[in-house]
Parts: sequence; C-alpha cells; structure tokens
Amino acid sequence: MNNWAPPLIAAALFWLLSPGMIFQLPGKNSPLEFMNMKTTVASIFVHTVIYGLLLMLFFVVLNVHLYIN
Repeated sequence: MNNWAPPLIAAALFWLLSPGMIFQLPGKNSPLEFMNMKTTVASIFVHTVIYGLLLMLFFVVLNVHLYIN
C-alpha cells in the first residue's frame, strides 16, 4: 500500500507557507503583511522554521497516514 499523506501534506504546506503567498512574517514594512508576493531573507528563514515544525508535528507527533489502494 502507498502512503500518500506525507507528500500531500508537505506539498500543501510548502505552497501555503511560501513567503508572501498568504502572509509574510516578518514583512518589509510591518511585522506581518498579507498577500504582498514579496520576500526577504528573514521571512524565508522564519517560514522555513514554521514549515519544518509543522512537518514534524504532522508526521512524528500526530503520525498522520493516508493509505490509498
């Protein structure tokens, strides 16, 4: 059986947590900006840390699996 949860969750989180896609933390002009489609080195680092922590939460702590035949 194939476990499709990890690649689907990782792809969705990567898309949602891309800096500037939905929010940017920290923003260029304020601490939090929404949908500005711009990025900084600090925001890339913050979004990478958030992405990694959420992946660990889903895969290690919650042990998420989705089996499709």
